[in-house]
Amino acid sequence: MTSAYLALPGLRVVDPGPLTTVQDFGRYGHAPLGIGRSGACDRGAHRLANALVGNHPSLASLEVTLGGLVVEAISDVVLATTGARCPESPHLAPFHLAAGEQLALGMPPAGLRTYLAVRGGIDVDPVLGSRATDILAGLGPKVLEPGDVLPVGSTPRPLPGVDVAPVPEPTNDPTTVRVMSGPRRDWFDDDAWSLLTSQTYSVTSESNRVGVRLDGEPLRRSREGELVSEGILRGAIQVPPSGLPVLFLSDHPVTGGYPVIAYVNDDDVDRCAQLRPGQELRFTTR
Repeated sequence: MTSAYLALPGLRVVDPGPLTTVQDFGRYGHAPLGIGRSGACDRGAHRLANALVGNHPSLASLEVTLGGLVVEAISDVVLATTGARCPESPHLAPFHLAAGEQLALGMPPAGLRTYLAVRGGIDVDPVLGSRATDILAGLGPKVLEPGDVLPVGSTPRPLPGVDVAPVPEPTNDPTTVRVMSGPRRDWFDDDAWSLLTSQTYSVTSESNRVGVRLDGEPLRRSREGELVSEGILRGAIQVPPSGLPVLFLSDHPVTGGYPVIAYVNDDDVDRCAQLRPGQELRFTTR
């Protein structure tokens, strides 16, 4: 993302907003080396953004947290945004940006993460087979800064000819997601499990791409002692000594030493990636 790309089709970052990163579906198969998958927090929104501009789903997009991104087209490009809707910008539909024009994404009134796809994909150099920025591990492209130039690739795939994608959008309403028992459910009695699946949690401001931190009535263990570190996957609900659960997202650690009481259904993790601080979350087994 340097001036070396200036002669190529691309986008110039005028303002990155609070946090904008390059993301794809992440790095596969490196967990034995201590390297997590990472990738887009809301995989469905990333996939849809690529589909709207005719990209293969594996191409990289931009994950924009709470809006604020301003980019300028170096060449004519076709773009689409999905996920959290930013005001006064096209959404869920492909649109053109001519060379020299700018796109400014305001703060979305609902949802947390917006995905901006460009036809041809963000063509930065891959690291271990992926263009994803892993905040926890420090792998992949750096977090975007003003003046960065993002090269854009090409694709032989046709545009889909879709005017708009009528899909549900993130809201500020209380969210309910499905869970199943985790590998350390036996570290908690039935009362703790009932509390997990009946109370309403609040998302805290300490949440990030690593995980959603929750506030509520603490869960008490029925078993004490130390737990040998175990593998962790996206969607794991880990309970630290505070008793307040952490729901892991894309940049989760590869291993963890606190008990995992449950896992969130994988499709529902995408919805959790759109939760804002203060929003309410409930877990259900149905």
